[in-house]
Amino acid sequence: MKVSLSWLKDYISFTGHVQDLADALTMAGLEVDAVFDRYAYLEKIIVGRVAAVINHPNADKLKLCTIQTGNNTDIAVVCGAPNVKSGMLAPLALPNSVMPDGTVIKTGIIRGEKSHGMLCSASELGLGTDESGIMALDDHCAVGENLAKALNLSDMVLDIDLTPNRPDCLSMLGTAREIAAFSGLNVNYPGILITDSEDRISKLTSVTIEAPVDCPRYAARIVDGITIGPSPFWLQDRLVSIGLRPINNIVDITNFVMMETGQPLHAFDLDHLAENRIIVRRAAKGEAFQTLDGKNRILSDTMLMICDADKPVAIAGVMGGLNSEVKPTTTRVLIESACFDPVSIRKTAKATGLNTDASHRFERGVDPDGTVKALNRAARLMAEIGNGHLVKGIVDEHPGPQKARIINLPIKDVNRLLGTEITAQKAAALLTAIEFKVGKTAPDMLAVTVPTFRVDVTRPVDLMEEIARLWGYDRIPTTNPSIPSEARQQDNRHLALRRRIKQLMTGFGFMEVINYSFSNRHSCDRLRLEGDDPRRQHVEILNPLTEDQAVLRTSLVSGLLETAHLNTTYQEKNLTVFETGKTFISQGHDKQGLETESIAALWTGNIIDAAWHTKARACDFFDIKGVVEALFSGLNCPNVAFTSLPNDRCCYTKPGHSAQIFSNGKFMGIIGEVHPKVLGAYDLKQAAFVFEMNADALLTVVTDDIQARPIPRFPSTDRDITLIFDKDLESGAILANLENFDEPLLENICLFDVYEGAPIPDGKKSISFRLTYRSPDKTLEDETVNTLHKSITERLLALFDATLPS
Repeated sequence: MKVSLSWLKDYISFTGHVQDLADALTMAGLEVDAVFDRYAYLEKIIVGRVAAVINHPNADKLKLCTIQTGNNTDIAVVCGAPNVKSGMLAPLALPNSVMPDGTVIKTGIIRGEKSHGMLCSASELGLGTDESGIMALDDHCAVGENLAKALNLSDMVLDIDLTPNRPDCLSMLGTAREIAAFSGLNVNYPGILITDSEDRISKLTSVTIEAPVDCPRYAARIVDGITIGPSPFWLQDRLVSIGLRPINNIVDITNFVMMETGQPLHAFDLDHLAENRIIVRRAAKGEAFQTLDGKNRILSDTMLMICDADKPVAIAGVMGGLNSEVKPTTTRVLIESACFDPVSIRKTAKATGLNTDASHRFERGVDPDGTVKALNRAARLMAEIGNGHLVKGIVDEHPGPQKARIINLPIKDVNRLLGTEITAQKAAALLTAIEFKVGKTAPDMLAVTVPTFRVDVTRPVDLMEEIARLWGYDRIPTTNPSIPSEARQQDNRHLALRRRIKQLMTGFGFMEVINYSFSNRHSCDRLRLEGDDPRRQHVEILNPLTEDQAVLRTSLVSGLLETAHLNTTYQEKNLTVFETGKTFISQGHDKQGLETESIAALWTGNIIDAAWHTKARACDFFDIKGVVEALFSGLNCPNVAFTSLPNDRCCYTKPGHSAQIFSNGKFMGIIGEVHPKVLGAYDLKQAAFVFEMNADALLTVVTDDIQARPIPRFPSTDRDITLIFDKDLESGAILANLENFDEPLLENICLFDVYEGAPIPDGKKSISFRLTYRSPDKTLEDETVNTLHKSITERLLALFDATLPS
């Protein structure tokens, strides 16, 4: 909300410094984002004196002017204004000046003559409507002086960032009310009372409300005999000061009154309304309508429409239609001032993609008692500025009048929650300052009547918030909260697991990322998920922020790949990231969606960068597999196993480079190298490795039991074993069987070499293990170790049909 200080002073006589005003508004809850001078664009516009004027040698209607700019400097300017003459003072736009319409003045050649600037008219500078010639300045202006300074032009504008619960401040009068509350000044409301001695309007029009829930009030007036034309300069200037574009006198008045009072208005050409009447109803499903922006809209049966006897003429509270807009030939207008249900307008504006100044206010809530006041204000201005006359009488259909909202406010609760010692008398004074009516039902109890323009105040705590901000947040004493000396036990195992996973992963050197739960509906295609994959069952978002966030994610991997793409575009190519969070799968429209706590990680780039003493080494499958093993170890999960992922189940991972993860026989997730086609879909130009696991399943195998054993007193001894196995045999299966031999002296098993090729036969591979033996109560003799090692070797040979190397 932009507030022009010059306009604001029409309603409140504030004389302090604008920055003090901005600070006070911010402390009162109306945060001022910026303060700027609307005439800042005049910075490079100076006062110039026309020293000489001669005819342009190549153009009959142009003049060559010599302009004095001060400091004994003259420049040449080509000018086509008929009133330019030697000796006059005029505004001069120097090169690189930016005009109000965005035009940048450049040094150029006009019909063969160089021009170093432009002499400006009042219209070109936004200082009036006269565009017949250059603006003549008074003789008291100093040559070379900045034009804004010479004309004493300054109008500060406050850009206020309002929260959605304060629609009452979306107007000049609303802002003035807030200033009056903390400054002690009075608000000067404009005279808008119209006394109608008779009712002629009922003979010309009528209003029928068929949807009273969506439209609790609709008022209308008629002004006839008007002349459509440009608005007077003062009105145009008011709109321009806050960034609105003047259109014509009638439309400008509706915008002016909306920004003044906060009540949106609309003007219809009465002669284009069938039977000259208004019907407020919901649209028919699939009904088409062309709005003022020239676009055809297909409506739903939940949208509220303003119609005449035959057709829709406006989308209620959002935008009018082309079929009833005010045109240069319009002579009679019907002015609409209504109150609409905020939820209805919000849904309609969202569905149509139309965000207008009117919908912005209606969807937050307007004052139902302000409709007639704003209507009378606009009608009077239209009659005066449009040279028309006001038809006597008013149509005011009010099927949903609201009772005054009275809230009982205990002062002891105010002080208890705010930490203050405010008296009932002071609290009443603060609320009265913002036009609440306050009475007493008991010495410590206030009965507060909420004004209708404060649609956000419904509970005692809302009144407490008003007292706090008007009292001053900085005046509320600071106290330290009581902190228990003992740490609280974490009862939620899911949160504890998530915290532990984060601690471990960051300890492994991974960085946590937090992506949106919203995802692109095409993410499943980019991840190459099969057509029957449950992860294709999206939960649709009813009001997505963008097309890229239209569904809830079914996998965390897509977010990690997008993160990797973003980082690599900034040349951050060595990346280790992880994420924990929910994934969502739809179970059908009539069933609750399936939410799963998941963990995923991605590793790409080099582990070691090239240096003078070493070569670069890129990460590989076994690096990220080691991370998973370390994670399971840190979580104390038993019996971790990896088995090859069948090729027909590889979607976003590469066949032959992917594995399934199990713990205690339960499936946990998958791990592997990202498929080249998936890398291409995310525009990644280097290999990446990922794992994704079900953290809910992980929770079922995590154990809090920690077993300890004494440090060994006796030495260990190692024996290596190398056997020839079938090429397709997974080494994990061999390790699992070795562990299942349950040999008490076998302390550790380590796979240290795998080899294929000559002299190993085709279809075979050589695998070498190092077995560590130790006894807890004595030093093992070689004969004992050799006998046990031979026994284990023979069992492996028999179990896997293996052979010894020749």
